[in-house]
Amino acid sequence: MSGQQQIKIVSDSIGSRLTIDSKPFFVKGMNWDYFPVGSNYAYSLWRQPDEVIRTALHREMTLLKQMGVNVIRQYSSIPPKWIKYIYEKYGIYTMINHSFGRYGLVVNGTDYRNTNYCKEEIIADLLKETEDFVNIYKDTPGVLLYLLGNENNYGLFWDGAETEDFPASQPPEGGASARCMYELFNEAARRIKVIDPSHPVAFCNGDLQFLDIIATTCRDVDIFGVNSYRGDSFDELFQDVKDKYGKPLLLTEFGADAFNAVTLQESQSEQASILLSNWQELYMNAAGNGASGNCLGGFTFQFSDGWWKYGQDKNLDIHDTHASWSNGGYRFDFVKGQNNMNEEWFGICAKGKPDKNGLYRLSPRKAYYVLRNVHRLDPYSESLASLKQQFNTIREHLKIQKTNR
Repeated sequence: MSGQQQIKIVSDSIGSRLTIDSKPFFVKGMNWDYFPVGSNYAYSLWRQPDEVIRTALHREMTLLKQMGVNVIRQYSSIPPKWIKYIYEKYGIYTMINHSFGRYGLVVNGTDYRNTNYCKEEIIADLLKETEDFVNIYKDTPGVLLYLLGNENNYGLFWDGAETEDFPASQPPEGGASARCMYELFNEAARRIKVIDPSHPVAFCNGDLQFLDIIATTCRDVDIFGVNSYRGDSFDELFQDVKDKYGKPLLLTEFGADAFNAVTLQESQSEQASILLSNWQELYMNAAGNGASGNCLGGFTFQFSDGWWKYGQDKNLDIHDTHASWSNGGYRFDFVKGQNNMNEEWFGICAKGKPDKNGLYRLSPRKAYYVLRNVHRLDPYSESLASLKQQFNTIREHLKIQKTNR
């Protein structure tokens, strides 16, 4: 696996597909990170000795490869040599992600906690960062595509990175700020494609907020990346994007937590069932399968539990069961007026305690095995009837497991 590949979007009468050297490639992705219990976002696997990194990657990438994951999502802290290593040793691509000011930035000595995308010095800084970012990764084997941002639309209203309920109302200046931001996304995409025409460019939005502005400002972006947490169904998301924007869609995040906020017990079957329904909708909306035809695949959130997510910098060695936000789409533990989303329990694998080198073992949950069966399916080579039948078979098997629990 070497040499510069041509990775493109191909669209025709039956929909849009991502292709690698002209062959269709459906993204069976995973949001993957490496944070040992007791650490948080300040920890970096890439600052550890090479021997530790290789051992960690062997444990994690072997499990990912066995479940059929073909792409991981990584932020721009990962050195190119490890993207190449993961690709050449395990056959797994990387979608490389620049946060694009999502969590604030420092420009000319000034610390901007919330990025003002209308400010000239910030615009210049982010465009320069983007160009530098692409120049670092453009010739790296294993890079699949570039992703800009991570729900930056929410950053227009929220100060922190911790997930919370949506604001009760949108600030009146939100539209103007959003327009500046999406125009900047588009300009960054244009510049990326000048430097590297061999890889598509996506940006990551929080669900479909500001879709009307996106449709008019982000015409040079190749792929619309969406983080969406709607429970067991995305509803009309695919068709809404097709009708209002027309760009191919990549689900950059979606998932379900494995903890029941009502019974205060682990809920593996419920997590697995929601993810199965989510992935079935992705497959049904792939090109040629009769629905919107605009889905390129997706990235499950996430591979292993994040013990630091609730509180961010406290109780890092406690697997917290406090629900931090409310979402009625997750009906198995939704109670009106109460939080039900457990941010530290989204892993399809449970995480063990680390050794002195920060190395730990994972214990796959039911969702891991369900998705392993899902990822064996190819939406481009199997008939629609066959896909539906196989999803039904996986679902029936999950029901039997739940009954026999």
